[in-house]
Amino acid sequence: MSANLRIDPATLDDLPQVAELLHELFSMEADFVPDRDKQIHGLKLILEQPSRGRIFVARTDHKIIGMINLLITISTAEGGFVLLLEDLIVSHDHRGQGYGSALLDYAVDFAKKKNFLRITLLTDRDNEASKRFYLGHGFVESDMIPLRMLFRD
Repeated sequence: MSANLRIDPATLDDLPQVAELLHELFSMEADFVPDRDKQIHGLKLILEQPSRGRIFVARTDHKIIGMINLLITISTAEGGFVLLLEDLIVSHDHRGQGYGSALLDYAVDFAKKKNFLRITLLTDRDNEASKRFYLGHGFVESDMIPLRMLFRD
C-alpha cells in the first residue's frame, strides 16, 4: 500500500472520478447496469445532504483509487441509527494492495465513533472473494435474504 494514501470525505469535485469507480463496480454486478447520469445523481443526493450518508474516498497522489458509500437509516430492531454499506470499490489497477481493507476499516472506525449500531451490506451470492473479504473483516452471514421490488420508467 502506498505511504501517501489518504482517506477523506468525498466532495462534489470528486463526482467524475467516483462515478468512474461506480461504473467499474456496476459492470461487475449482475443486478445493475452502469449509468453515469444515475450514478452522478445518486452521489449528489448523498453529498448534498450528509444526514443521508457519507462517501469516503481513498486518494494517492491526488487521484481517487477507491470509495466506500455508507447510507444512514434507523433500525427498529436495534433501536437506533445503523448504516447500509452500499458501495465499496477499488480501481482494478490498485486491487490486492490493501486499499479496500483500509477503506472498510475507516468506515468501521467512523461507525463506532459516531455510535452507529450496525453496518449491513449486500454482496453478490456467487462472489466468494467478496464474501471472504467481508467475513475476514468481522462481518457475519445473516439468515435473512434480500428481496427487491423495482420501479422503472
